[in-house]
Amino acid sequence: MRLLIVGGGGREHALLWKLAQSGDAEALYCAPGNAGTAALATNVPIAADDVTALRDFAQRERIGCTVVGPELPLVRGIVDAFEAAGLRCFGPVRRAAALEGSKAYAKDVMHRAGVPTAAHAAFDDAAAADRYVDELGAPLVVKADGLAAGKGVTVCATQAEAHAAIDASMRRRAFGAAGSRVVIEEFLDGEEVSFMALTDGVALVPLASSQDHKRLGDGDTGPNTGGMGAYSPSPLVTPALERAIMDDVMRPVIATLAADGIRYRGVLYAGLMVAGGRAKVLEFNVRFGDPECQVVLPRLRSDLLALVLAVTDGTLAACTPEWDARASAGIVLAAAGYPGEPVKGTPIAGLPDGRPGRAGGTGAWDDGVIFHSGTARRGAETVTAGGRVLTVTALGAGIADAVAHAYGGVARVRFDGMQYRHDIGARAGARRDPARR
Repeated sequence: MRLLIVGGGGREHALLWKLAQSGDAEALYCAPGNAGTAALATNVPIAADDVTALRDFAQRERIGCTVVGPELPLVRGIVDAFEAAGLRCFGPVRRAAALEGSKAYAKDVMHRAGVPTAAHAAFDDAAAADRYVDELGAPLVVKADGLAAGKGVTVCATQAEAHAAIDASMRRRAFGAAGSRVVIEEFLDGEEVSFMALTDGVALVPLASSQDHKRLGDGDTGPNTGGMGAYSPSPLVTPALERAIMDDVMRPVIATLAADGIRYRGVLYAGLMVAGGRAKVLEFNVRFGDPECQVVLPRLRSDLLALVLAVTDGTLAACTPEWDARASAGIVLAAAGYPGEPVKGTPIAGLPDGRPGRAGGTGAWDDGVIFHSGTARRGAETVTAGGRVLTVTALGAGIADAVAHAYGGVARVRFDGMQYRHDIGARAGARRDPARR
C-alpha cells in the first residue's frame, strides 16, 4: 500500500518509522517531512495544512492511506475532504476535531458526558475574564480557546499573572485568533499523564501510557513548551486507573459524540491530572502526542499499519496490540531561542550513521533511535530548522534504565545553543518501575 504521512515533526518521523516496518507498506511519502523522514520516505513540499494540495497529491499518486500527524489539518477538515474524494484518511472529521480546536467545546462535551474535569468558565470579553479572576482567586489556569501550538496554556500562581495572561491572549493577541476567547479554570494539583486510545467510533483500544514534561527547564521551571521529553509507561497508570479512564473518560466522550451524530475515528488523547489514584481531564487532543508518540511507538510490537486500517475500516474490535515489556524514554533537544524564536541553520553533529539499532530503526546505539523534528538538509549537512530539533529515544529494562540509555544518546549529539532537560523521568525514578502497558 502507498502511504502518505502528513506533517514534519518528531511525531511524524516516529509514525513513518513504525509504518515503514509493515510488510504492506509499498511506497512512503511525507509532507512536508524533515531531514530524518527523507531517509525513509520521499518528502513532498506541501504544507501540512494545505488540504487541497494534499488531497490532489493523494489522488494523483494513488495513495492507499493517509495518516495525519498534526492537529491543524484535522481541525481544518482534511479527513472530510479526503473522504469526499474517496480517499482513506486516518484521523477524526472536522466536527470531532473540534475537541482540540476549541477548549470551550471540549468542556461542553465533557460536561454532557459526565467526565471529571476542572471547574471552568469561558470568556469572549477580556474585562469579564478579569472580573472572574478577581472572584475566583489564584492559583488558576488561563487557556487560549483555539490552537496555539501547545503554548496557549498559562498556569498562574497569582491573580496578577492571570491578568497578564488574559491581556497577552485577548488584548495583545499573542496567539492570534486562537486567543480571542479564553477558558479559565481551577488549578488541579497532581501529576500529568498522557493517555491515548485508538477508536473506530465504536471500539476503543488503549495504547501504552506515558508522561510528558512541558516546562523548558529542570524541575518543571521556565515557560511551557510543546514538550521537552517523555517516558512510557507511566507508573501512575495502574490497571485499575486505566479501567477507570476508559470507563469514565474515553467511552463516555465517544458515546456523547455519537449521540451528536459524530463518529470519531483516529486517536483520542486525554491529558490527565492524576492525584490520589484518580484522574481528571485537563484537555483533549485529537492526534498522537508529541513527544509521547516517540516513546510509545518504539514499544509497539504490533503492525501499526494494520491498526490504522482497522480504525479507518471500522474493524478495531478484533485488534489487541502487543507491547514490548521494556520501558522507553525520550529526550527532546531544542534550538537556541526556543520556545521563542528559534535559531535556524545551525549544523548538527553526531547524528546516526544509518546502522539499525535494536529499537527497530535507524539508531546510533543498541536500543536507541533518534527522531527528527526541526531539521533540514543544507548540502551535506543536517541543520536546525525549528524549535524542537530532535527526540533521542531509548529502551531499557525499566524507566531509569531507558533514561540512562537515552541520555547516553544525547551525549553523542552536538549543535550550538542546544537546550535540553537533565531530569526527564526523575519523578518516575522515585517509584518502583511497575509492570504497566
